Amino acid sequence: MTTLPRQRQAPSLAKVGAALRAAPWGAIVASLILALAAAAAAAPGLLTSGDPLFADPSQSNLPPSAEHLAGTDLQGRDIYTRIIYGARYSLLIGLGATVVAALAGTLLGAVAGLGPRAADQAISRIVDVICAFPGVLLALLLITFTGPGIWNLIAALGLGGLPTYARLLRSQVRLAATSGYVEQAKTYALGRWRVALRHVLPNALGPLPIVATIGFGGAIIGSSGLSFLGLGPQPPAAEWGLMVSESRNYLRNAWWTGVFPGLSITLVVIAATALGRYLQRRYERRSA
Repeated sequence: MTTLPRQRQAPSLAKVGAALRAAPWGAIVASLILALAAAAAAAPGLLTSGDPLFADPSQSNLPPSAEHLAGTDLQGRDIYTRIIYGARYSLLIGLGATVVAALAGTLLGAVAGLGPRAADQAISRIVDVICAFPGVLLALLLITFTGPGIWNLIAALGLGGLPTYARLLRSQVRLAATSGYVEQAKTYALGRWRVALRHVLPNALGPLPIVATIGFGGAIIGSSGLSFLGLGPQPPAAEWGLMVSESRNYLRNAWWTGVFPGLSITLVVIAATALGRYLQRRYERRSA
């Protein structure tokens, strides 16, 4: 007598509902926002067919409509198109500043944590001097001497964010150097630098992507603020902070000229921060 194979029982609605409630929707939404911003920066032509520099004075300060989704500015330029193309500037500056800060800070932190006491003290004093200035103020000071521009802005913001990564890696290196697996590796008569490169640094770099994700949002805020002051990309470039600056005298009559670029900055910064906090919680639970 043959028996029929048992059919799989469909998951109950309660289990499906529990799975949906347990899903990290905040991180998912944040990732989607960042992915959309990255798509706008990498291939703006996929999201709009307009020209961000095309001006039509007869279409000046038109409110949002089916033809102009985010309205037009004083010169008749389509704001939606300029926001899409502006993602390239804002994300490039934010990512570039984050990379500069992370690489320089990681190098200094590793030398301070692994090097001799004199190197540790010298690097600590340098980091303390940089920390004495607020990040935006330090960037303003540097750009005063180097002049406005994208690459100068990246370098200035990167220098301002350097202390966070240097201090983080120094503390992580010191913590990893006293762990059990490193002490065990030393018993095999491995060289100091071999132990550092194979065991200490790989474990000390764990929190770095989390801090960089959060720092990316802060770098975008800093770049937008400095662009608002005219120290970033120059007109007629479509950059979010510059767009807000150009609209500040017309917000009473044409609120959309500043609200939509400002909303773009806010969404990307919140998304980067939310994703970074989620990764931080995951890392802390895994390390506990």
